Amino acid sequence: MKKYLPYIAASVLAAFGLLTLFLSSSVIFDLFGIRAKEGNYVLFIVWSNFISSILYLIASYGFVASQKWTAKLLGISAIILITAFVGLIIHITTGGIYETKTIGAMIFRISVTLVFTIIAYFTITKDKS
Repeated sequence: MKKYLPYIAASVLAAFGLLTLFLSSSVIFDLFGIRAKEGNYVLFIVWSNFISSILYLIASYGFVASQKWTAKLLGISAIILITAFVGLIIHITTGGIYETKTIGAMIFRISVTLVFTIIAYFTITKDKS
């Protein structure tokens, strides 16, 4: 199972990254009318998701190629998302408009990123040390 874990992780992370890239770029560039459907989106959250989606796709390659930088890259993505989440909380407390689903989505995205970071650390970084 451990032999296949990097490939499974890479596949799931690539799918998650592609979905995130599609949704965030659709909002940023107003593709397919998704921007109107999103309601009161917070633009810096969308941009942090967009950046993270690119990092996810690069990290999925890192899983397959067993690159030590994979865990660091996912850690950077987690830091970006956590920083954006703190900004979202500040935005909310200062009366900014937002969708309540954004809070849950950010908690989910941060959790998924941290799980993949841990998987990368224990399957690649620790094995190569």
